[in-house]
Parts: sequence; C-alpha cells; structure tokens
Amino acid sequence: MTIQTTLPRVNELGYYEMRLESIGGLGANLCGKLLGELGAVQLGLNAASFSSYGSEKRGSPVKAFIRYSAPTQEIRINSPVRHPDCLALFHEAMAGKLPVNAGVQRHCQVVVNTALEGAAIRERMQLAARDIYCVDALALALQSKSRVNMVMLGAIAKVSGFIPLDAVKQAVIATLGTKAPDLLGANLEGVQRGYDEVRAYHFDDDRYPEIPFDSESGGWGWKTAPIGGVNPIPGSSVRNDLSASREGYLPLFEPEKCIHCGLCDSTCPDMVFQFFPGELKGRKTMLNRGLDYRFCKGCLRCVDICPTHALTRGEEKEHPQPDYFTPVRDLLTPDLRQTQTGANSWVTSESPDEEILEKGGTAR
Repeated sequence: MTIQTTLPRVNELGYYEMRLESIGGLGANLCGKLLGELGAVQLGLNAASFSSYGSEKRGSPVKAFIRYSAPTQEIRINSPVRHPDCLALFHEAMAGKLPVNAGVQRHCQVVVNTALEGAAIRERMQLAARDIYCVDALALALQSKSRVNMVMLGAIAKVSGFIPLDAVKQAVIATLGTKAPDLLGANLEGVQRGYDEVRAYHFDDDRYPEIPFDSESGGWGWKTAPIGGVNPIPGSSVRNDLSASREGYLPLFEPEKCIHCGLCDSTCPDMVFQFFPGELKGRKTMLNRGLDYRFCKGCLRCVDICPTHALTRGEEKEHPQPDYFTPVRDLLTPDLRQTQTGANSWVTSESPDEEILEKGGTAR
C-alpha cells in the first residue's frame, strides 16, 4: 500500500538527500537500501540509493547515499551526497577520524548514535547544524536483540518528519521477513525503539563553521591513485589510530587478575599490549602493564583467550578514558604524526618485494 507524503524541502535540483556515515559491521549499507526501497515502494517517490566503501570488512569506513524526489521529478545524478538534508552518524568515535561532517549546512538534521546529550556531541563533533538528534542505538539494539541499523532506521524516519513508521515497518517486513523470519520481531522492535526514543536538540547559534565537502579529501582521485589501485597504507602501522574502527566495545584490563602469561599478546593482531621488565614470585619476567587503545580495534580476541578473566568486554561509551592506557614507547618517536584511519587488512604482494617493504608494506 502506497502512503502519500510530501517532502519537507528539496535542493536546487529538486531532491531531498540523506547521507549515512558508518563503519563496516553496523549495517549502514542495508539501512540505505531500505530507505531507498521504502521511498520508491511505500511512499511513491522517485528514489535512488547506493553505498561507497572499500574492503568488505568490519571496521572499514562506509557511506550510504539516498535521494528522494517527487514522482514528477526524475533523479538524473548518481554522485555522492555533498550537502545532506539529513545526516546519520552510526558511530560517534568517527568524529575527528574522518570528515564525516563535511558539507553539513545549518538546515541539516543530524542523527547520532550516542548516549551523550545534544550539546556535548555537538561540541565534540564541531557540528554546524542547528538540529541535533541523539539516540543510544547500541544500547537499544542490545535491549531489543536487534541491530544498530534497525534502531537508526527508526530514528531517521522520526527525524525526517515525512517517513511514517508504518512505511518503515512494511519495508523491513518485505526485505527481512523472508531472509530472517525468526529475527523479524526483534528488528521491528528495534525500529520502534529508535522511532520512540530519539531525542531532539535545537541550537540557535552558529558556533561552528560549515566544513566544505571535498570528494578527494584523502588526496587520491582517479588521476592521483597509484597504478593498479593498490592501497599502500598498511593496516597495522604504528602510525595508524585504529580507535575509529571499534564497534562500541573494548577490552578492560584488571591487573590484579593477570598472571602475565602473554596469551593476550600472542592473539592480538595489533600488538596493543605493553610488557615491561619486572618481578613475579621472586623471578624476573616481563609484566603486562596495559594496552595502547589507539591501536585496539575492539576485536576482543584477548577477552576470549584470557584464562583468568583479567580482560573483560566493556562498552566504550562508559569508559571514554580507560584505565591502564599504556602508550607504545619503543616504536613512537617525538616527531611521529598519527594517521587517523580505520582498520585495514591490506597485504602488498603474494611474495616479498624489498622495495615495497621498505616503504612500509607487508608481505604474506
């Protein structure tokens, strides 16, 4: 059944546009598809949606773009959304890591997955928009046994002002009802919770400037990318700050339970644990002093392998400055500049290449 609706505003081309900023694993790609489908099927609008991402892996940056127009107005472009009317940020830790707020103008409605209040998240992310909407999507997803994308979908519908809740539920039933019927009830509850529990904040001041949108902000484009499209940025470099790739969890360290066996260090893909010389039971040995959370992407392998439960899973929002943060000292130099990047598992070659290795690459 088609639900009649009217777009609240359109740009100079006649489009209402959305942009979803996320990381792999939170479901922004599917959320974008659902928004596109419900616009065309349930709302009778012209609609287009597509996503942009690199390797299909958890922690990689993901963008989804959605455009709506009146049935009489064709959508004749398929470029990224530069100036969204609605921006949804699926992961607040992306603030400062990637230009997620680029192109956001004063009128934009910004929906953020966060437990913080509007003023706090606005200041943290330096948002130029006057209307901020906060929803603790991770907590609501855990309570409803659904996913972050379902909660965000409900919140986006509520914030838009023109997407009825019934239309969202129809789209979810049509798409997920046959793929995962056992989870349909939980997913619908997640949509409902997001719709009901999103919090609105309005600000009259223009405290933060609008950040221009630059489609080549990374410095690479079709003219400047390396030959063959090879990505020469290793994923486990000491220069990389991987904190933006976490999905809301991180390992918490309880040193009084630690037996310094080193199993956490052996299973960690990014060498975040810091061991220093010390003494245990009268014997000189290497003691675990904590983690460097800049390099922890929240895989929680260490939690699974720890035999004494000295490492436990914690929600990152509850521990913004974790105890036992121990910076890497051996590899860092005073002039080192951290690269704000998400997780990356790139491998340069099937066989060692000395020239590539000297530039920082790795070989299988």
